Amino acid sequence: MNNYYITTPIYYVNDKPHIGHAYTSLACDILARFKRLDGFDVHFLTGTDEHGQKVEKSAQAKNINPQEFTDNVSQNFRDLADLMNFSNDDFIRTTENRHKQACQKLWQELEKNGHIYLDKYSGWYSVRDEAYYTESELIDKDGKKLAPTGAEVEWVEEESYFFDLSKWQDKLLKLYDENPDFIAPKSRRNEVISFVKDGLKDLSVSRTAFSWGVKVPNNDKHIMYVWVDALTNYLTTLGYPDEKNKKFEKYWGADLHMVGKDIIRFHAVYWPALLMASGLDLPKRIFAHGWWTNEGEKISKSLGNVIDPVDLVEKYGLDQTRYFLMREISFGNDGDFSRQAMISRTNSDLANDIGNFCQRSLSMVFKNCESIIPNPNLNDGDNEIINNAKQCLETVRLNLDKQEFNKALESIWKIVGQANKYVDDNAPWALKNTDLDRMGTVLYTCGELIRIFGILLQPFIPNSASKMLDLIAIPEEQRTFKNINNSLQSGVKIDKPQVIFPRYVEQDDG
Repeated sequence: MNNYYITTPIYYVNDKPHIGHAYTSLACDILARFKRLDGFDVHFLTGTDEHGQKVEKSAQAKNINPQEFTDNVSQNFRDLADLMNFSNDDFIRTTENRHKQACQKLWQELEKNGHIYLDKYSGWYSVRDEAYYTESELIDKDGKKLAPTGAEVEWVEEESYFFDLSKWQDKLLKLYDENPDFIAPKSRRNEVISFVKDGLKDLSVSRTAFSWGVKVPNNDKHIMYVWVDALTNYLTTLGYPDEKNKKFEKYWGADLHMVGKDIIRFHAVYWPALLMASGLDLPKRIFAHGWWTNEGEKISKSLGNVIDPVDLVEKYGLDQTRYFLMREISFGNDGDFSRQAMISRTNSDLANDIGNFCQRSLSMVFKNCESIIPNPNLNDGDNEIINNAKQCLETVRLNLDKQEFNKALESIWKIVGQANKYVDDNAPWALKNTDLDRMGTVLYTCGELIRIFGILLQPFIPNSASKMLDLIAIPEEQRTFKNINNSLQSGVKIDKPQVIFPRYVEQDDG
Protein backbone atom coordinates (compact mmCIF):
# COMPACT_ATOMS: atom_id res chain seq x y z
CA MET A 1 0.00 0.00 0.00
CA ASN A 2 1.20 3.52 -0.81
CA ASN A 3 1.60 5.99 2.06
CA TYR A 4 0.59 9.65 2.11
CA TYR A 5 1.46 12.21 4.79
CA ILE A 6 -0.19 15.63 4.65
CA THR A 7 -0.04 18.52 7.11
CA THR A 8 -1.72 21.81 7.80
CA PRO A 9 0.44 24.45 9.43
CA ILE A 10 -0.11 24.41 13.18
CA TYR A 11 -2.28 27.39 14.04
CA TYR A 12 -1.13 30.11 16.36
CA VAL A 13 -3.29 30.34 19.47
CA ASN A 14 -3.50 34.10 19.84
CA ASP A 15 -7.10 34.25 18.59
CA LYS A 16 -10.10 32.16 17.61
CA PRO A 17 -10.25 30.36 14.24
CA HIS A 18 -11.33 32.24 11.09
CA ILE A 19 -12.03 31.40 7.45
CA GLY A 20 -8.31 31.16 6.61
CA HIS A 21 -7.78 28.35 9.12
CA ALA A 22 -10.85 26.49 7.87
CA TYR A 23 -9.72 26.92 4.25
CA THR A 24 -6.24 25.46 4.77
CA SER A 25 -7.46 22.49 6.80
CA LEU A 26 -10.33 21.83 4.39
CA ALA A 27 -7.92 21.53 1.46
CA CYS A 28 -5.86 19.01 3.45
CA ASP A 29 -8.98 17.11 4.52
CA ILE A 30 -10.11 16.73 0.91
CA LEU A 31 -6.71 15.40 -0.14
CA ALA A 32 -6.56 13.03 2.84
CA ARG A 33 -10.06 11.68 2.13
CA PHE A 34 -9.30 11.35 -1.59
CA LYS A 35 -6.09 9.41 -0.97
CA ARG A 36 -7.79 7.06 1.50
CA LEU A 37 -10.51 6.31 -1.06
CA ASP A 38 -7.73 5.79 -3.63
CA GLY A 39 -6.11 3.06 -1.53
CA PHE A 40 -3.43 5.05 0.30
CA ASP A 41 -2.45 4.69 3.95
CA VAL A 42 -2.86 8.33 5.05
CA HIS A 43 -1.58 10.36 7.99
CA PHE A 44 -3.26 13.79 8.19
CA LEU A 45 -1.92 16.18 10.83
CA THR A 46 -3.17 19.46 12.20
CA GLY A 47 -2.72 21.21 15.53
CA THR A 48 -1.80 24.37 17.41
CA ASP A 49 1.37 26.40 17.86
CA GLU A 50 1.33 27.49 21.50
CA HIS A 51 4.69 29.02 22.41
CA GLY A 52 6.33 32.39 21.89
CA GLN A 53 6.34 35.95 23.14
CA LYS A 54 3.01 36.77 21.50
CA VAL A 55 1.21 34.04 23.46
CA GLU A 56 2.93 35.05 26.69
CA LYS A 57 1.79 38.66 26.19
CA SER A 58 -1.78 37.62 25.30
CA ALA A 59 -1.99 35.50 28.46
CA GLN A 60 -0.65 38.36 30.59
CA ALA A 61 -3.27 40.69 29.10
CA LYS A 62 -6.00 38.27 30.26
CA ASN A 63 -4.28 37.84 33.64
CA ILE A 64 -4.02 34.05 33.29
CA ASN A 65 -1.03 31.75 32.92
CA PRO A 66 0.06 30.84 29.37
CA GLN A 67 -0.86 27.15 29.72
CA GLU A 68 -4.45 27.97 30.72
CA PHE A 69 -4.64 30.48 27.87
CA THR A 70 -3.41 27.96 25.30
CA ASP A 71 -5.67 25.20 26.65
CA ASN A 72 -8.71 27.40 26.00
CA VAL A 73 -7.74 28.64 22.55
CA SER A 74 -6.42 25.29 21.31
CA GLN A 75 -9.81 23.77 22.09
CA ASN A 76 -11.40 26.25 19.66
CA PHE A 77 -9.31 24.71 16.86
CA ARG A 78 -10.32 21.19 17.86
CA ASP A 79 -13.93 22.34 17.82
CA LEU A 80 -13.43 23.79 14.31
CA ALA A 81 -12.09 20.43 13.10
CA ASP A 82 -15.22 18.73 14.45
CA LEU A 83 -17.54 21.37 13.01
CA MET A 84 -16.00 21.18 9.52
CA ASN A 85 -15.90 17.36 9.57
CA PHE A 86 -12.12 17.19 9.17
CA SER A 87 -10.66 13.67 9.23
CA ASN A 88 -7.27 14.43 10.80
CA ASP A 89 -5.40 11.46 12.31
CA ASP A 90 -3.59 13.50 14.95
CA PHE A 91 -3.87 16.92 16.60
CA ILE A 92 -0.54 18.16 17.85
CA ARG A 93 -0.03 20.77 20.55
CA THR A 94 3.46 22.22 20.94
CA THR A 95 3.01 22.30 24.73
CA GLU A 96 2.92 18.47 24.82
CA ASN A 97 5.91 16.63 26.31
CA ARG A 98 6.32 14.48 23.17
CA HIS A 99 6.87 17.67 21.18
CA LYS A 100 9.34 19.24 23.61
CA GLN A 101 11.40 16.02 23.44
CA ALA A 102 11.36 16.12 19.62
CA CYS A 103 12.47 19.78 19.55
CA GLN A 104 15.32 19.20 21.96
CA LYS A 105 16.51 16.15 20.03
CA LEU A 106 16.50 18.07 16.73
CA TRP A 107 18.46 20.89 18.42
CA GLN A 108 21.02 18.41 19.75
CA GLU A 109 21.45 16.90 16.27
CA LEU A 110 22.03 20.36 14.77
CA GLU A 111 24.51 21.19 17.53
CA LYS A 112 26.30 17.83 17.21
CA ASN A 113 26.65 18.39 13.45
CA GLY A 114 28.22 21.81 14.08
CA HIS A 115 25.40 23.99 12.74
CA ILE A 116 24.50 25.95 15.91
CA TYR A 117 26.73 28.46 17.70
CA LEU A 118 26.35 31.05 20.48
CA ASP A 119 26.72 34.78 19.70
CA LYS A 120 24.83 38.05 20.16
CA TYR A 121 21.79 39.15 18.14
CA SER A 122 20.94 42.73 17.37
CA GLY A 123 18.28 43.63 14.86
CA TRP A 124 14.61 44.22 14.14
CA TYR A 125 12.08 41.71 15.45
CA SER A 126 8.30 41.58 15.11
CA VAL A 127 6.51 39.94 18.03
CA ARG A 128 3.29 39.69 16.00
CA ASP A 129 4.97 37.93 13.06
CA GLU A 130 7.51 36.05 15.24
CA ALA A 131 9.98 37.02 12.52
CA TYR A 132 13.27 38.86 12.09
CA TYR A 133 13.59 41.57 9.43
CA THR A 134 16.53 43.34 7.83
CA GLU A 135 16.64 47.12 7.64
CA SER A 136 15.97 46.99 3.88
CA GLU A 137 12.76 44.99 4.40
CA LEU A 138 11.19 47.54 6.74
CA ILE A 139 8.70 50.17 5.60
CA ASP A 140 8.46 53.69 7.00
CA LYS A 141 4.98 54.88 7.94
CA ASP A 142 4.52 58.26 9.58
CA GLY A 143 8.10 58.12 10.83
CA LYS A 144 7.62 54.68 12.36
CA LYS A 145 9.39 51.53 11.20
CA LEU A 146 7.09 48.61 10.37
CA ALA A 147 7.56 45.08 9.07
CA PRO A 148 6.52 44.49 5.43
CA THR A 149 3.36 42.90 6.88
CA GLY A 150 2.50 46.17 8.66
CA ALA A 151 3.36 44.72 12.07
CA GLU A 152 5.28 46.75 14.62
CA VAL A 153 8.97 45.91 15.05
CA GLU A 154 11.31 46.43 17.96
CA TRP A 155 15.08 46.61 18.13
CA VAL A 156 16.36 43.55 19.98
CA GLU A 157 19.85 43.04 21.42
CA GLU A 158 20.47 39.82 23.34
CA GLU A 159 22.64 36.74 23.55
CA SER A 160 21.39 34.21 21.03
CA TYR A 161 22.15 30.88 19.47
CA PHE A 162 22.42 30.97 15.68
CA PHE A 163 21.79 28.39 12.98
CA ASP A 164 24.29 28.66 10.09
CA LEU A 165 21.59 29.29 7.47
CA SER A 166 24.02 31.23 5.25
CA LYS A 167 25.88 27.97 4.48
CA TRP A 168 22.77 26.40 2.94
CA GLN A 169 22.11 28.95 0.20
CA ASP A 170 23.64 26.96 -2.66
CA LYS A 171 22.17 23.67 -1.44
CA LEU A 172 18.69 25.23 -1.27
CA LEU A 173 18.97 26.70 -4.78
CA LYS A 174 20.11 23.28 -6.04
CA LEU A 175 17.11 21.69 -4.29
CA TYR A 176 14.68 24.10 -5.99
CA ASP A 177 16.38 23.63 -9.36
CA GLU A 178 16.33 19.84 -9.23
CA ASN A 179 12.78 19.67 -7.83
CA PRO A 180 10.64 22.16 -9.76
CA ASP A 181 7.47 20.97 -7.98
CA PHE A 182 8.95 21.36 -4.48
CA ILE A 183 7.30 24.78 -4.05
CA ALA A 184 3.93 25.68 -5.56
CA PRO A 185 2.30 27.64 -7.02
CA LYS A 186 4.88 29.10 -9.39
CA SER A 187 4.52 32.65 -8.02
CA ARG A 188 5.54 31.47 -4.55
CA ARG A 189 8.40 29.40 -5.96
CA ASN A 190 9.77 32.46 -7.74
CA GLU A 191 9.41 34.52 -4.57
CA VAL A 192 11.39 31.99 -2.51
CA ILE A 193 14.15 31.61 -5.10
CA SER A 194 14.51 35.40 -5.29
CA PHE A 195 14.75 35.64 -1.49
CA VAL A 196 17.44 32.95 -1.28
CA LYS A 197 19.44 34.39 -4.20
CA ASP A 198 19.52 37.76 -2.43
CA GLY A 199 21.66 36.11 0.23
CA LEU A 200 20.92 34.29 3.47
CA LYS A 201 22.13 35.38 6.88
CA ASP A 202 22.56 33.06 9.84
CA LEU A 203 19.29 32.70 11.74
CA SER A 204 18.86 33.62 15.39
CA VAL A 205 17.26 30.51 16.91
CA SER A 206 16.90 31.37 20.59
CA ARG A 207 15.55 34.15 22.81
CA THR A 208 16.23 35.16 26.41
CA ALA A 209 13.70 37.99 26.79
CA PHE A 210 10.80 35.70 27.76
CA SER A 211 10.28 32.20 29.12
CA TRP A 212 7.24 30.67 27.37
CA GLY A 213 8.71 28.08 25.05
CA VAL A 214 10.88 24.98 24.71
CA LYS A 215 14.10 25.32 26.67
CA VAL A 216 17.39 24.97 24.83
CA PRO A 217 19.16 21.78 25.97
CA ASN A 218 21.86 22.49 28.58
CA ASN A 219 21.14 26.24 28.71
CA ASP A 220 17.84 26.94 30.46
CA LYS A 221 17.96 30.72 30.12
CA HIS A 222 17.47 30.32 26.35
CA ILE A 223 14.10 29.52 24.74
CA MET A 224 14.02 28.06 21.21
CA TYR A 225 12.92 30.44 18.47
CA VAL A 226 9.24 29.70 18.02
CA TRP A 227 9.59 28.69 14.35
CA VAL A 228 12.22 26.02 15.08
CA ASP A 229 9.81 24.72 17.71
CA ALA A 230 6.74 24.98 15.43
CA LEU A 231 8.22 23.31 12.34
CA THR A 232 9.39 20.32 14.36
CA ASN A 233 5.75 19.34 14.95
CA TYR A 234 5.76 17.59 11.56
CA LEU A 235 8.29 15.12 13.02
CA THR A 236 6.76 14.86 16.50
CA THR A 237 3.52 13.27 15.28
CA LEU A 238 5.50 10.40 13.72
CA GLY A 239 7.30 9.49 16.94
CA TYR A 240 10.55 11.41 16.35
CA PRO A 241 13.22 11.19 17.77
CA ASP A 242 12.66 7.44 17.41
CA GLU A 243 13.52 7.18 13.70
CA LYS A 244 12.93 3.41 13.84
CA ASN A 245 9.33 4.08 14.85
CA LYS A 246 7.06 2.43 12.25
CA LYS A 247 5.11 5.65 11.70
CA PHE A 248 8.30 7.60 11.08
CA GLU A 249 9.64 5.00 8.65
CA LYS A 250 6.30 4.83 6.88
CA TYR A 251 5.43 8.50 6.46
CA TRP A 252 8.52 10.74 6.61
CA GLY A 253 9.26 12.89 4.51
CA ALA A 254 5.90 14.54 4.19
CA ASP A 255 4.16 14.36 0.82
CA LEU A 256 2.66 17.83 1.27
CA HIS A 257 2.96 20.72 3.69
CA MET A 258 -0.03 23.01 3.05
CA VAL A 259 0.52 26.60 4.23
CA GLY A 260 -0.72 30.15 3.74
CA LYS A 261 1.43 32.36 1.54
CA ASP A 262 2.55 34.46 4.53
CA ILE A 263 4.59 31.57 6.00
CA ILE A 264 6.16 30.18 2.83
CA ARG A 265 9.65 31.44 3.78
CA PHE A 266 9.69 29.47 7.03
CA HIS A 267 8.60 26.26 5.27
CA ALA A 268 10.53 26.50 2.01
CA VAL A 269 13.80 28.04 3.29
CA TYR A 270 14.33 27.50 7.03
CA TRP A 271 12.70 24.06 7.28
CA PRO A 272 14.57 22.26 4.47
CA ALA A 273 17.84 23.83 5.67
CA LEU A 274 17.22 22.61 9.24
CA LEU A 275 16.37 19.13 7.96
CA MET A 276 19.42 18.90 5.72
CA ALA A 277 21.60 20.08 8.60
CA SER A 278 20.18 17.40 10.90
CA GLY A 279 20.51 14.63 8.28
CA LEU A 280 16.77 14.05 7.83
CA ASP A 281 14.85 13.56 4.58
CA LEU A 282 13.01 16.53 3.11
CA PRO A 283 9.30 16.95 2.44
CA LYS A 284 8.28 16.39 -1.18
CA ARG A 285 6.14 19.48 -1.73
CA ILE A 286 5.11 22.75 -0.10
CA PHE A 287 2.01 24.52 -1.38
CA ALA A 288 1.18 28.08 -0.32
CA HIS A 289 -2.38 29.24 -0.97
CA GLY A 290 -3.77 32.76 -1.09
CA TRP A 291 -5.90 34.87 1.24
CA TRP A 292 -9.60 35.68 1.36
CA THR A 293 -11.17 39.10 1.23
CA ASN A 294 -14.75 39.84 2.34
CA GLU A 295 -17.02 41.49 -0.23
CA GLY A 296 -13.94 43.03 -1.85
CA GLU A 297 -12.42 44.36 1.39
CA LYS A 298 -9.30 43.15 3.17
CA ILE A 299 -10.29 41.16 6.24
CA SER A 300 -9.24 42.70 9.55
CA LYS A 301 -10.43 42.80 13.14
CA SER A 302 -10.44 46.60 13.07
CA LEU A 303 -12.93 46.58 10.18
CA GLY A 304 -15.02 43.99 12.00
CA ASN A 305 -15.34 41.86 8.85
CA VAL A 306 -13.60 38.67 9.98
CA ILE A 307 -15.45 35.66 8.56
CA ASP A 308 -16.27 33.06 11.20
CA PRO A 309 -16.58 29.56 9.69
CA VAL A 310 -19.05 28.66 12.46
CA ASP A 311 -21.39 31.37 11.16
CA LEU A 312 -21.06 30.10 7.57
CA VAL A 313 -21.90 26.52 8.54
CA GLU A 314 -24.85 27.60 10.69
CA LYS A 315 -26.24 29.86 7.96
CA TYR A 316 -25.58 27.95 4.74
CA GLY A 317 -24.81 24.36 5.82
CA LEU A 318 -21.62 22.34 6.28
CA ASP A 319 -21.19 20.76 2.86
CA GLN A 320 -22.42 23.94 1.18
CA THR A 321 -19.59 25.82 2.92
CA ARG A 322 -17.02 23.14 2.08
CA TYR A 323 -18.10 23.18 -1.58
CA PHE A 324 -18.05 26.96 -1.90
CA LEU A 325 -14.58 27.39 -0.39
CA MET A 326 -13.05 24.89 -2.81
CA ARG A 327 -15.05 25.79 -5.93
CA GLU A 328 -15.17 29.57 -5.90
CA ILE A 329 -11.53 30.45 -6.59
CA SER A 330 -8.44 28.97 -8.17
CA PHE A 331 -6.55 27.48 -5.23
CA GLY A 332 -3.28 29.35 -4.75
CA ASN A 333 -4.75 32.72 -5.72
CA ASP A 334 -6.41 35.23 -3.43
CA GLY A 335 -10.21 35.04 -3.43
CA ASP A 336 -13.20 37.08 -2.38
CA PHE A 337 -15.99 35.86 -0.15
CA SER A 338 -19.31 37.17 -1.43
CA ARG A 339 -22.61 36.35 0.23
CA GLN A 340 -24.30 36.42 -3.16
CA ALA A 341 -21.75 34.00 -4.65
CA MET A 342 -22.25 31.67 -1.68
CA ILE A 343 -26.03 31.64 -2.20
CA SER A 344 -25.61 31.17 -5.95
CA ARG A 345 -23.28 28.17 -5.51
CA THR A 346 -25.68 26.68 -2.96
CA ASN A 347 -28.80 27.08 -5.08
CA SER A 348 -27.45 26.72 -8.61
CA ASP A 349 -24.66 24.14 -8.34
CA LEU A 350 -25.92 22.08 -5.42
CA ALA A 351 -29.71 22.40 -5.16
CA ASN A 352 -30.41 22.72 -8.89
CA ASP A 353 -27.65 20.91 -10.78
CA ILE A 354 -27.01 17.84 -8.67
CA GLY A 355 -29.75 17.91 -6.02
CA ASN A 356 -32.55 18.22 -8.55
CA PHE A 357 -30.96 15.57 -10.79
CA CYS A 358 -31.02 13.06 -7.91
CA GLN A 359 -34.49 14.05 -6.80
CA ARG A 360 -36.29 13.90 -10.14
CA SER A 361 -34.53 10.71 -11.31
CA LEU A 362 -35.07 8.68 -8.16
CA SER A 363 -38.60 10.00 -7.57
CA MET A 364 -39.51 8.47 -10.93
CA VAL A 365 -37.90 5.16 -9.94
CA PHE A 366 -39.83 5.24 -6.66
CA LYS A 367 -43.18 6.07 -8.35
CA ASN A 368 -42.95 4.23 -11.67
CA CYS A 369 -40.67 1.25 -11.02
CA GLU A 370 -42.18 -0.01 -7.76
CA SER A 371 -39.20 1.53 -5.85
CA ILE A 372 -36.84 -0.95 -7.54
CA ILE A 373 -33.75 -0.09 -9.63
CA PRO A 374 -34.80 -1.26 -13.11
CA ASN A 375 -33.01 -3.80 -15.29
CA PRO A 376 -31.39 -1.85 -18.17
CA ASN A 377 -30.86 -2.41 -21.86
CA LEU A 378 -28.07 0.14 -22.41
CA ASN A 379 -27.41 1.66 -25.82
CA ASP A 380 -24.26 3.47 -27.01
CA GLY A 381 -25.46 6.84 -25.72
CA ASP A 382 -26.15 5.45 -22.25
CA ASN A 383 -22.75 3.74 -22.11
CA GLU A 384 -20.99 6.87 -23.35
CA ILE A 385 -22.23 9.13 -20.54
CA ILE A 386 -21.58 6.43 -17.92
CA ASN A 387 -18.01 5.95 -19.20
CA ASN A 388 -17.44 9.73 -19.29
CA ALA A 389 -18.44 9.90 -15.64
CA LYS A 390 -16.18 7.01 -14.66
CA GLN A 391 -13.22 8.52 -16.53
CA CYS A 392 -13.70 11.72 -14.55
CA LEU A 393 -11.89 10.04 -11.63
CA GLU A 394 -8.56 10.20 -13.48
CA THR A 395 -9.07 13.91 -14.22
CA VAL A 396 -9.90 14.62 -10.57
CA ARG A 397 -6.85 12.61 -9.45
CA LEU A 398 -4.54 14.66 -11.68
CA ASN A 399 -6.15 17.93 -10.53
CA LEU A 400 -5.82 17.12 -6.85
CA ASP A 401 -2.21 16.01 -7.14
CA LYS A 402 -1.57 19.58 -8.31
CA GLN A 403 -3.91 21.05 -5.62
CA GLU A 404 -6.33 22.27 -8.31
CA PHE A 405 -9.45 21.84 -6.20
CA ASN A 406 -11.70 24.11 -8.22
CA LYS A 407 -10.70 22.40 -11.47
CA ALA A 408 -11.47 19.01 -9.94
CA LEU A 409 -14.97 20.18 -9.03
CA GLU A 410 -15.42 21.83 -12.44
CA SER A 411 -14.64 18.52 -14.14
CA ILE A 412 -17.25 16.73 -12.02
CA TRP A 413 -19.84 19.45 -12.66
CA LYS A 414 -19.20 19.21 -16.39
CA ILE A 415 -20.48 15.62 -16.22
CA VAL A 416 -23.32 16.71 -13.92
CA GLY A 417 -24.34 19.12 -16.68
CA GLN A 418 -24.23 16.29 -19.23
CA ALA A 419 -26.35 14.17 -16.90
CA ASN A 420 -29.05 16.84 -16.70
CA LYS A 421 -29.03 17.20 -20.49
CA TYR A 422 -29.30 13.40 -20.78
CA VAL A 423 -32.48 13.41 -18.66
CA ASP A 424 -33.98 16.31 -20.61
CA ASP A 425 -33.13 14.73 -23.97
CA ASN A 426 -34.49 11.29 -23.02
CA ALA A 427 -37.54 12.58 -21.10
CA PRO A 428 -38.37 9.48 -19.05
CA TRP A 429 -41.63 11.15 -17.92
CA ALA A 430 -42.81 10.92 -21.53
CA LEU A 431 -41.42 7.39 -22.03
CA LYS A 432 -43.65 6.03 -19.26
CA ASN A 433 -46.56 6.37 -21.68
CA THR A 434 -44.77 5.00 -24.74
CA ASP A 435 -41.82 2.74 -23.87
CA LEU A 436 -41.51 1.42 -20.31
CA ASP A 437 -38.39 -0.60 -21.12
CA ARG A 438 -36.58 2.49 -22.40
CA MET A 439 -37.82 4.53 -19.43
CA GLY A 440 -36.33 1.93 -17.10
CA THR A 441 -33.00 2.04 -18.91
CA VAL A 442 -32.85 5.87 -18.75
CA LEU A 443 -33.67 5.84 -15.02
CA TYR A 444 -31.09 3.08 -14.40
CA THR A 445 -28.49 5.22 -16.22
CA CYS A 446 -29.39 8.17 -13.97
CA GLY A 447 -29.01 5.94 -10.91
CA GLU A 448 -25.62 4.78 -12.13
CA LEU A 449 -24.54 8.42 -12.62
CA ILE A 450 -25.69 9.23 -9.08
CA ARG A 451 -23.56 6.32 -7.83
CA ILE A 452 -20.48 7.65 -9.65
CA PHE A 453 -21.09 11.26 -8.53
CA GLY A 454 -21.59 10.10 -4.96
CA ILE A 455 -18.28 8.22 -4.95
CA LEU A 456 -16.37 11.10 -6.58
CA LEU A 457 -17.79 13.76 -4.24
CA GLN A 458 -17.02 11.98 -0.96
CA PRO A 459 -13.77 13.91 -0.32
CA PHE A 460 -15.42 17.29 -0.95
CA ILE A 461 -18.89 16.99 0.59
CA PRO A 462 -18.73 13.76 2.59
CA ASN A 463 -22.09 13.92 4.39
CA SER A 464 -24.06 14.79 1.25
CA ALA A 465 -22.19 12.27 -0.92
CA SER A 466 -22.96 9.59 1.65
CA LYS A 467 -26.66 10.52 1.47
CA MET A 468 -26.54 10.28 -2.33
CA LEU A 469 -25.13 6.76 -2.09
CA ASP A 470 -27.66 5.85 0.58
CA LEU A 471 -30.47 6.87 -1.81
CA ILE A 472 -29.49 4.02 -4.15
CA ALA A 473 -28.54 1.60 -1.35
CA ILE A 474 -24.80 1.35 -2.13
CA PRO A 475 -23.14 -0.74 0.63
CA GLU A 476 -20.40 1.01 2.65
CA GLU A 477 -17.70 -1.36 1.35
CA GLN A 478 -18.51 -0.45 -2.28
CA ARG A 479 -17.81 3.29 -1.99
CA THR A 480 -14.03 3.46 -2.64
CA PHE A 481 -12.50 4.49 -5.96
CA LYS A 482 -11.69 0.92 -6.91
CA ASN A 483 -15.47 0.37 -6.97
CA ILE A 484 -16.11 3.15 -9.48
CA ASN A 485 -15.94 0.69 -12.40
CA ASN A 486 -18.60 -1.51 -10.82
CA SER A 487 -22.18 -1.11 -11.98
CA LEU A 488 -25.35 -0.22 -10.13
CA GLN A 489 -27.24 -3.34 -9.12
CA SER A 490 -30.69 -3.62 -10.68
CA GLY A 491 -33.45 -5.13 -8.58
CA VAL A 492 -32.42 -3.22 -5.45
CA LYS A 493 -35.28 -1.58 -3.54
CA ILE A 494 -34.87 2.11 -2.67
CA ASP A 495 -36.62 4.34 -0.17
CA LYS A 496 -38.50 7.48 -1.08
CA PRO A 497 -35.76 9.99 -2.06
CA GLN A 498 -35.11 12.81 0.38
CA VAL A 499 -33.90 16.28 -0.60
CA ILE A 500 -30.11 16.42 -0.16
CA PHE A 501 -29.46 20.07 -0.99
CA PRO A 502 -32.31 22.36 0.09
CA ARG A 503 -32.40 25.75 -1.58
CA TYR A 504 -31.15 28.64 0.52
CA VAL A 505 -33.91 31.16 1.09
CA GLU A 506 -33.09 34.59 2.46
CA GLN A 507 -34.67 35.14 5.86
CA ASP A 508 -36.85 38.22 6.14
CA ASP A 509 -35.41 40.19 9.03
CA GLY A 510 -38.66 42.11 9.29
